[in-house]
Amino acid sequence: MSAHRSRRSFIGHAAAGFSTLAFPRLAQAQPAPKPAQAEHAVTEPVAIEVNARPIPNFEPRDRSRTRFGSLQYRSGLVLTSPHRGFGGLSGLRFLDTKGERFLALSDQGTWFTGSIRYSGRAMVGLDDVEAAPMLGPDGRPITARGWFDTESIALDGDVVYVGLERVNQMLRFDFSKGFTRSRGEVVPLPPAARKLPFNKGLEALVMVPKGLALAGTLLAFSERGLDAAGNIIAFLIGGKTPGQFSVRRTDNFDISDAVLLPPGDLLLLERKFSWLAGVGIRIRRIALKSVAPGAVVDGPSIFDADMGNEIDNMEGIDAHVTPEGDTVLTMISDDNFSVIQRNLLLQFTLVE
Repeated sequence: MSAHRSRRSFIGHAAAGFSTLAFPRLAQAQPAPKPAQAEHAVTEPVAIEVNARPIPNFEPRDRSRTRFGSLQYRSGLVLTSPHRGFGGLSGLRFLDTKGERFLALSDQGTWFTGSIRYSGRAMVGLDDVEAAPMLGPDGRPITARGWFDTESIALDGDVVYVGLERVNQMLRFDFSKGFTRSRGEVVPLPPAARKLPFNKGLEALVMVPKGLALAGTLLAFSERGLDAAGNIIAFLIGGKTPGQFSVRRTDNFDISDAVLLPPGDLLLLERKFSWLAGVGIRIRRIALKSVAPGAVVDGPSIFDADMGNEIDNMEGIDAHVTPEGDTVLTMISDDNFSVIQRNLLLQFTLVE
């Protein structure tokens, strides 16, 4: 029996009655509870080896299929490393326009930098990967003060913003002052952001660039902080119209990450989990012009995937445009440092 068929056979067992084989498979992709401390944090910068195994098909049941909603599958990798600090990947941003040099973070207060290596349009590996501790205002790793659950990331030129769950804080790093060795400064947050649920805080950050409505505003989305109507709380931080808005919550999906496309549309990466159905992910497209203080924004799903596809606990998304004009979406998963979960790197072309 193939590895793909064996891995997915757990789904059938679960639906049939949660057999002993069902629980490992269903647990594989769920957003598991985070540990109470940073057990896998790095304490100093270190070059690490990362191995990559290709994922030839996004849906192994139908290997001829490449189109999934508005996305067309390009390539994917399963990432592993002998370094115990590699994993828990919760956010990804590209540092160039080619979709090669990346900055990622783990939920253990660790930076990861490196480059994606391509063969044609397909990803084949990672090069020059380094792990480094995220530093606080005092120059020590943020884990020294008990901060580690770094879940969201946004870029504004040389400035990097990072959102932390549990403590409901945000840090601002000026990468012109030492790159990943720079010190994070605490960013004041709205009172409501400081009161978000313990493990459902700031999960997605997007900086709106010049030339678009809300330019200079940092959009901050909670994972599942709910307003009185049961919608997901989000914030406009800085800019000309700071305030709070909501994202309509449907079908029990929570927010994992977000990215802003050049035309001015937001893509929200969302996920849900149940013991019966397992994990599901989707991407919703929301017009940036609909975002305003007091608004409840919504938009159609352009991509849906479940346990029949090559997904895991997908937590990060970014976009770049190729020289040919293709808009490529890159997603990354958080393995929760679990032997039954995977670090996946997936790429799709957005088909308008």
